[in-house]
Amino acid sequence: MASVFIGRKEELQIFQQLLNKRSASLVIVKGRRRIGKSRLIKEFAKDFQFYTFSGLPPTAGITAQSQRDEFSRQLGENLGMPGIKMQDWGDLFTLLAKQVQKNRVIILFDEISWMGSSDPTFLGKLKNAWDMKLSQNPKLILILCGSVSSWIEKNIINSTGFLGRPSMYLTLDELPLVDCNQFWKKKGRGVSAYEKLKILSVTGGIPRYLELIDPKHSAEENIKQLCFVKYGALVNEFEHIFTDIFLNRTELYKNIIEQLAMGDADQETLAARVGLARSGMLSEYLNDLVLCGFISRNFTWHINTGKISKLSSYRLCDNYLRFYLKYILPNKAKIEKGIFTARTLTALPGWDTIMGLQFENLVLNNHRGITKILGIHPEDIVFHNPFFQRGTNRQLGCQIDFLIQTRFHSVYVCEIKFSRHKIGVDIIKEVEEKIARLKLPRHFSYRPVLIHVNGVHEDVIDSGYFSELIDFSQLLEE
Repeated sequence: MASVFIGRKEELQIFQQLLNKRSASLVIVKGRRRIGKSRLIKEFAKDFQFYTFSGLPPTAGITAQSQRDEFSRQLGENLGMPGIKMQDWGDLFTLLAKQVQKNRVIILFDEISWMGSSDPTFLGKLKNAWDMKLSQNPKLILILCGSVSSWIEKNIINSTGFLGRPSMYLTLDELPLVDCNQFWKKKGRGVSAYEKLKILSVTGGIPRYLELIDPKHSAEENIKQLCFVKYGALVNEFEHIFTDIFLNRTELYKNIIEQLAMGDADQETLAARVGLARSGMLSEYLNDLVLCGFISRNFTWHINTGKISKLSSYRLCDNYLRFYLKYILPNKAKIEKGIFTARTLTALPGWDTIMGLQFENLVLNNHRGITKILGIHPEDIVFHNPFFQRGTNRQLGCQIDFLIQTRFHSVYVCEIKFSRHKIGVDIIKEVEEKIARLKLPRHFSYRPVLIHVNGVHEDVIDSGYFSELIDFSQLLEE
């Protein structure tokens, strides 16, 4: 029985707009593995004639002919014509085009980089098939989809061959927290926000990982079964992701991720850590990881002008990757032997520190929920991001977890704080010191905001210092 489809309302509405067009549509969809690209497309296409094709994973022995043979097999299966054998992509696309000349048809080429990267003629013949045959059916939608976002970016989006042809580009991000919460609705009504946070600290908003949880069991038991038993679904997930996407460059990309697991860093710092010159090559690797959705590049800005600064830092924004590097990888040998034991999650080394970083990730990845709670309209925002100010002879350095600047000369200074217990009044002094270091123009106002998970002491509330106290549970609700 197929799982219930959760979330992606905005994306489905975007797809629905294609149905009103009077011409064929070529669509590009990319995003991290397990993010739900194929599932979203199948949900959109469920009421129409739908043909789906998928490339073979790039394992040893897979050749360009292997990909053509597999496409032939899938084509025969889709068309009810088993036994098709063709040696040329042009012939395969021509046969497909003959079967989809009329009526509403949706075609998905899934993991297109796997399908075509071994054959230099693939994209040219696909472009010709689109121009001369497939696009002649005004009700046809061809979707090119893949996890290797850098390949899609280079070979399709930025290719002169496909210039002007795509009708829509869509990058799938993690599910927002309000949609993640739906995975607990039926069997986990009594589960606390804190317990959900423990799960989300591992899964983030990745739909496939959330489908693996059993709300009837505790967060600890779920994480143990997923991450700390020999055949747990997430024990070897890291290796699969990086091998499938980065192939022979896997180790280099892993190294960059490992360095960012220790904390945010600018390109110069990363270059020193990974032993690469600060060059175009390192920039390319970092851009690949950004496109794949594993890391984010956070630019700071000049508050007095609202203009973006040249200063930027990279953040590991994928919760699963950090959890894997901090807890699964160091214990991999014990897990595989079945001898790893951890009485509770909190007994894991540095648990509170890592949870703080994971909690911050979840909040930053769901910043739209923060601005909505604060009542800030998107059109009123000048800039929002994690903010850092470098120390100089004229100013002190400071770092703000999340800063929102509005066109009304106001900034919201958001402190994201994880604690297993209620947060005490010490937090006020901590935020005051950050604001004192922040160089604000005289005509600007500031509003401190505290985002927490397990409540705050009454003294914090009574102080009236914070303009808004946002509980994590608020982000989980509509």
